[in-house]
Amino acid sequence: MLELLNDIVSITLTTVKDVIPIAVILFGFQFLVIRKPLPNMKRVLIGFFYVLVGLSLFLLGLEKALFPLGKLMAQQLTDPTFIAGAKTVGNATLQWFDYYWVYIFAFLIGFSTTIAEPSLIAVAIKANAVSGGAIGIWGLRISVAIGVAVGISLGTYRIVTGVPIHYFIIFGYIVVVIQTCFAPKMIVPLAYDSGGVTTSTVTVPLVAALGLGLADTVPGRSTLIDGFGLIAFASLFPIISVMTYAQITEWLERRYNKRVRLKEQTNKQAVAE
Repeated sequence: MLELLNDIVSITLTTVKDVIPIAVILFGFQFLVIRKPLPNMKRVLIGFFYVLVGLSLFLLGLEKALFPLGKLMAQQLTDPTFIAGAKTVGNATLQWFDYYWVYIFAFLIGFSTTIAEPSLIAVAIKANAVSGGAIGIWGLRISVAIGVAVGISLGTYRIVTGVPIHYFIIFGYIVVVIQTCFAPKMIVPLAYDSGGVTTSTVTVPLVAALGLGLADTVPGRSTLIDGFGLIAFASLFPIISVMTYAQITEWLERRYNKRVRLKEQTNKQAVAE
């Protein structure tokens, strides 16, 4: 209990030091540059207090729960007795395809955390409102979640095999550049933003913990070199999936409109005859 209290105090002090520069800039511009009193000062101060409490508890949760949980999940999923069964013959015999449970788990954790991401929900609601309903809330959320899920699965495959990360990133951005030329112009900026909103409060802690734990347990991998990089996959592949979603939607709409026009022409010919 005493150790927990010490951790809470330490993390709170660290959070205060991190938030003070932000407060100095905001209040400094308000009073020294704009030179106007801050409306609702009491509410603003209460809000800053909530920020300090929330960030402190969040960081404490990362240290005490999510990071250890991610490492534990990676250790269990990469345990040779779990992968190869009771008659395991050692880590040296394991191949990349023996880790299929890791890839499946990475896909599911990426999809579920992205669906629950508050920043993505906010962006999807705003995009739906601005586009007049042309961009569906659930369509955008699911397309982004699929992109993150595929990216994290591919990232775990990279960690297991040890393939350099720049091969995947270069190829991924080549695909993004090509898609940008052909995707509907309305969706391109939103697709690029979708890669950023996925790397937020829910997704990053679990994904980072999974990557570090996986690199720590797979034989021959460096935690520093191989453990990081999953967040890059989680940021890149939603761009591809959102533009793909828009391109498929646009193709289906053109196909539907073509069918409607053909049906109208057929009806006109039938009436004329």
